[in-house]
Amino acid sequence: MRRHLVGLVALALLTACSSVPTEKPNNKDEVLVGQVLMPYAYGSDATRVDEASAKANQKLAGVDTPAEMVRKFHLGGLILVGFAAEDPTGKTNPTTNVENPEQVRALTDGLRKASDTPLLIGTDQEYGVVTRVRDGVTLLPSAMAFGAAARPDLTERAWKAAGDELAAMGINVNFAPVADTLGPGGSAVLGSRAFGDDPAKNAAQVAAAVRGLRAAGVAPALKHFPGHGHTTGDSHDELPVVAQTREQWERQDRPPFAAGIEAGAGLVMSGHLDVKAFDPGRPATFSSKVMTTVLRDELGFQGVTVTDAMNMAPAMKLPPGEAAVQAVLAGNDLLLMPPDLTAARDGLLAALKDGRLPRARLVEAADRIKALQGTTGAKAPKPDAAADVRAAAAASITILRGKCDGALVTGPVTVTAAKGRDVAKANLTKALGRSGKGTTVHLVGYGDKPSDLVKADITVMMDQPALLAESDSPTLIATYSSSPLSMSALADVLTGKAKAPGRSPIEVKGLPRSAC
Repeated sequence: MRRHLVGLVALALLTACSSVPTEKPNNKDEVLVGQVLMPYAYGSDATRVDEASAKANQKLAGVDTPAEMVRKFHLGGLILVGFAAEDPTGKTNPTTNVENPEQVRALTDGLRKASDTPLLIGTDQEYGVVTRVRDGVTLLPSAMAFGAAARPDLTERAWKAAGDELAAMGINVNFAPVADTLGPGGSAVLGSRAFGDDPAKNAAQVAAAVRGLRAAGVAPALKHFPGHGHTTGDSHDELPVVAQTREQWERQDRPPFAAGIEAGAGLVMSGHLDVKAFDPGRPATFSSKVMTTVLRDELGFQGVTVTDAMNMAPAMKLPPGEAAVQAVLAGNDLLLMPPDLTAARDGLLAALKDGRLPRARLVEAADRIKALQGTTGAKAPKPDAAADVRAAAAASITILRGKCDGALVTGPVTVTAAKGRDVAKANLTKALGRSGKGTTVHLVGYGDKPSDLVKADITVMMDQPALLAESDSPTLIATYSSSPLSMSALADVLTGKAKAPGRSPIEVKGLPRSAC
């Protein structure tokens, strides 16, 4: 599992923060504006891309390669992306430029060589359904699995291990953890990406994840401020309405963000949300009442504020240049994934020239970004990250119906799975070490529906467990995750080698949080 990271450690320590000037800036305004831009790029190498990637980069930014994009725009950062059909964020990630640790490290080194300033290189490595780098790394279980385990000490160790691997790849910003508190039913939009529905428990988990990443030299980004968990709308497609009162927000959503800020989160990401308690009708990303008054003045956040992807539907209701200006005026320091990088830059330059965008606001943003760039850097990975992650996965397994002692399967086991769960099915079958006609174990996961349930002795949900309410299996189990280590932990419970200590971090209709 760690094969790709062997040999990266020394390179990480020597070159993580290096930059080789390749072009002297000749326009102070362009350099200043460039520092607040964090686009994505096409191509898995900084300087060599195929014809299709070059064409896509020309459309996005008027350049052929990622390195040219960094150099031309004097970027403050760049986000690495990956498309997967089952990923709920896939719509905003039209390409993939991450494959494995060696490739990512070569890419990040190339990007830094092209930059005339230190560079933030980030990605969405939440684990669970939103995971960019999957090959050659230790896959953590989902956030909800950590919530089920309710062991912040294990959370901190696991996220430190994850941060070590990210840092060795040259990634110094992780757009995680999700700090949203889930509303009733677990908020299907976020599902297992969030820790759960209890604000105090979520706060402890968020703070632990932040401490773990920071200890590895990776800056965590809390999202999606001021909270995406109490809406059924998906901000990739529409502007969701958050109808909570101010008092409800203070009680339900503020605690995890406040805890993450207190723990030292380097960034807070705005949500494209219509939060009625603060600024009705205006997306939080474009609201100074949210991003400045609440986040800066009330919560005391001093780090970098970053927009959610600017190529999401609510942000694209404005032209790219105007959206960029309004986001910075509202209090965002870093603009993530503008749909037209040239238009975003030119809009900021025009607003700076005509005085609509005060220079002091841009300088303030650039200074915060520069300060963050100076606090990140690779640390050496530990020899066995899996040991820390394995303990967290084992602590999360939850039995919601069925017996709690002894083996749940005896003799041969038939593992079945909903469509698209072949990898998890193979991993569980391998971990069980037995197969054949016998006890049936059926796996379901993110996005599956009641029609994906079948008659089985045991039904296992590998995401938020709400679907288990629809199953008539005598034994119901939640792993919240389909990672190899989660499947291994599940096998130990099924064969009686381990108990299931987890408790569901959300309510499931008609079922207890744990039957044990």
